[in-house]
Amino acid sequence: MAETTRRSSGAATTASASSSSTTLSPITQIAQDHIFSILLLLPIDSIISFSMTCSRFRSLALSESLWEAVCRRDWGTAAVDALKSSAEATNCQQQLSWMRLYKQVRQLDSVSCHRLSDPDVGMVLPKARASHSLNFVSDCLVLFGGGCEGGRHIDDTWVAYIGNGFRRTLRWEKIASGIPTGRFGHTCVVVGNHLVLFGGINDDGIRHNDTWIGQVVLHRTPGFAVSWRLLELSSAPPPPRGAHAGCCIGNNSMLIHGGIGPYGHRLGDTWVLDLSENLRFGTWREVVMTNPSPPPRSGHTLTCIAGNRTVLFGGRGLSYNVLNDLWLFEFSGKCSNWVQIVYDSQTIPGGISLPRVGHSATLILGGRVLIYGGEDSERRRKDDFWLVDVGAITPVSPVMNVWKRLNAKGYKPESRSFHGACTDQSGRFLFVLGGMVDGDVRPAEPGGLRFDAELFLAELVIYNCDTEEE
Repeated sequence: MAETTRRSSGAATTASASSSSTTLSPITQIAQDHIFSILLLLPIDSIISFSMTCSRFRSLALSESLWEAVCRRDWGTAAVDALKSSAEATNCQQQLSWMRLYKQVRQLDSVSCHRLSDPDVGMVLPKARASHSLNFVSDCLVLFGGGCEGGRHIDDTWVAYIGNGFRRTLRWEKIASGIPTGRFGHTCVVVGNHLVLFGGINDDGIRHNDTWIGQVVLHRTPGFAVSWRLLELSSAPPPPRGAHAGCCIGNNSMLIHGGIGPYGHRLGDTWVLDLSENLRFGTWREVVMTNPSPPPRSGHTLTCIAGNRTVLFGGRGLSYNVLNDLWLFEFSGKCSNWVQIVYDSQTIPGGISLPRVGHSATLILGGRVLIYGGEDSERRRKDDFWLVDVGAITPVSPVMNVWKRLNAKGYKPESRSFHGACTDQSGRFLFVLGGMVDGDVRPAEPGGLRFDAELFLAELVIYNCDTEEE
């Protein structure tokens, strides 16, 4: 009898174990490295939901290794590597939490401004200017050209080494003058470790359509140099112009749109420069568009947001009106097209102030576009920061939650337009230099315009090594 009882009990236990194994989710049979790869294919909300519902893999879904990989996926390897280098340089590596950092980037609501240039320290600084170019390449800020008092062009090139993070005081080095020839209203974009410069206007009002390649070179003595050379073209370039917009697109191409052509006519054409792998040769081609496409304008911006997608914003139109329209350009070899992103500015707090010309629009950490400054149709200059969340853009019209105004903390720079702006490799630090600011009204300066030489930094308020997560 006892033996029969033991056999019945053992059979029940075996049946129970068998039943339990058959009710296990198939996902538990998948190796962790495969789960890791699957999670990297999911949107953020799905990863978080998975961590809350699947206790077996919760530690994996919340692991630093996974979230660092997510940051690399969504922000790019260069940005993540730059953030890690900056954290190591400031002894913050142990407190760096990728999941917390990702959350704070998504919830970004403010920037902190710091003044970097100080004319009282006896250093040689670039002169006041506007409509110049400012780029971050090879760990350096590179400044070229612009216009100054009296409508005169400038032909100098300056370099300031940044490295990892930012420094309160930068040391500018004047590299050369005369090459390229002086101009303002040109475009200069970063392609790999090179600069690609096109067009611009000189102080005689002549529009250019030449294309230049620049590269930062480090010498033991006297230090940095920038080599410029005229690009060899295998096709006719775009018509001469200035005050156009341009950006890098794809791996080895530059996109330009609009501007002011000969005789002061505003343009609405779109051109692509395809560069050879070694950047020795280039081919310009006009992108033939079908309606709709952005109407002619100048003083607007183009910002590459990912691969072959570009955002256009604002500018001054044919009737001298200042615009606030937003367009998305999707570029491919076979078919490229513009799509207008329709939004209701009346539903945006402060949205009535969105129209602007002479602003900057820069891709920042997290894949969003940061718009700063500019001026309206009455030449009132601005000092506000706006985020364009390109991830919120959908085929549904009008789109919602695309715009967000950021708070500005710390140093308060003057309102400005036609300044230069760029981010460092991480996308966390925005450098802003020069532009037109408010000044005393003088007969020779209609509206009280004044050229500025100030350099300041706007830091995304997303992470502090000395504070714990709230």
